[in-house]
Amino acid sequence: MLFNSISFAIFLPIVFLLYWFVLQRNLKAQNFFVVVASYFFYGWWDWRFLSLIFISTFQDYFVALKLQKSTDERKRKMWLLVSIIVNIGFLGFFKYYNFFLDNFVDFIALFGLQPNVSSLKIILPVGISFYTFQTLSYTIDAYKRKIEPTRDFVAFAAFVSFFPLLVAGPIERAANLLPQFYVKRSFDYHKAVDGMRQILWGLFKKIVIADNCAVYVNMVFDNPLDQTGSALLLGAIFFAFQIYGDFSGYSDIAIGTARLFGINAMRNFNFPYFSRDIAEFWRRWHISLTTWFRDYVYFPLGGSRVSKAKVVRNTFIIFLVSGFWHGANWTFIVWGAFHALLFLPLILLDKNRKYTNTVAENNMFPNMKELAQMGATFLLVVMGWVFFRADSMTQAFQYFAGMMQFDTLKIVYQMFMMRETWLCLGMLIVEWVGRKNQYGLEKLGVTWHPVFRYAMYYAIFLITIFFAGTEQVFIYFQF
Repeated sequence: MLFNSISFAIFLPIVFLLYWFVLQRNLKAQNFFVVVASYFFYGWWDWRFLSLIFISTFQDYFVALKLQKSTDERKRKMWLLVSIIVNIGFLGFFKYYNFFLDNFVDFIALFGLQPNVSSLKIILPVGISFYTFQTLSYTIDAYKRKIEPTRDFVAFAAFVSFFPLLVAGPIERAANLLPQFYVKRSFDYHKAVDGMRQILWGLFKKIVIADNCAVYVNMVFDNPLDQTGSALLLGAIFFAFQIYGDFSGYSDIAIGTARLFGINAMRNFNFPYFSRDIAEFWRRWHISLTTWFRDYVYFPLGGSRVSKAKVVRNTFIIFLVSGFWHGANWTFIVWGAFHALLFLPLILLDKNRKYTNTVAENNMFPNMKELAQMGATFLLVVMGWVFFRADSMTQAFQYFAGMMQFDTLKIVYQMFMMRETWLCLGMLIVEWVGRKNQYGLEKLGVTWHPVFRYAMYYAIFLITIFFAGTEQVFIYFQF
């Protein structure tokens, strides 16, 4: 079920009303209803894969209790290994089986061998990369005794399957989300209004920005050899806005929806295109995933408290793994390696933590240095997005070759004449004004007279309806 669909527009009010006005007095019934609603939400896409969520939930609930009881370190490692093997096994089979098989066949073909094997027609369960990492973090934290495993199976099932976050995150940690299912939740009007405001902004970014940019982007990337250099460069730039509007828009809708149910989810985006270097970009982009890899891959490898050579090694490992997490294609791995290379000078010069504050923090406008830094960082990210969007490495290099032949005056004119440019600019202005907040629309107009404030909300809503076209699947559903 898509957030930008009629079915979700019907589903959400029904669940909201039952949750608050029928089940509010009984916490266990309310949590059980969350599980039922979440399974219905996921099963709307394909009910057959509900078994995968249930198996992961039941297994990790059971494993965590075993980890809590056991004092034998050997047995505890065995139970953790069970969780890792089952979870990564599901993920590896559904997401990477054909990738490894095809590359194995290509490799042994170099030696003149042609094995009689064939790929399987495997459907990738939507959201498997997200809920797998969420349950894995629970058992790893239980193994490290950072959290107390729960005995409330229903609360744990709600933590794993909570429908706003189920399909594309944010990837929550048990320490933040799980305790919220232990306590009675009371309806908070102001929190609900804030949630609706964030949902509105998320829908705007998805429908108005991402879906409109997608039309041009798809045209260019589907036939890159037939495009001019200017069109290719524009396609790469608009894909940067498409994927940002699509994924940060999803996160805004998810976080806002969670807030409607009295649940506080972690932030997933912090205006990444206002970053002054690539390190700052990665502190602001897909925060729940980058912090997951930091805590469960980078730190166990030694993090930054090792020699410079090992810091470089650790950085390349997390970026390569992050790229591979996104998809079974060499383009994603190269995308990760590209960002690791961009990170390298900052590590060697000890400047990877230089920018941790808000850009132009005490000013309305950035200075020339900040503007140049943001522009350079954005262009580097755009180059990386070409690998991310391309179907193959061959297409990616063909795209780069064609893109280098752009005409500066022509591309400026084209951008000026395209409505996508002005839509993206409007989004950037709102987010620049609200860059110190949790999301762009959070504080905009809150001090205005109600007539003007609600006029702005209705205007954004009407613009979103006006630009709504064919229902587009969220990009990160494929991951």
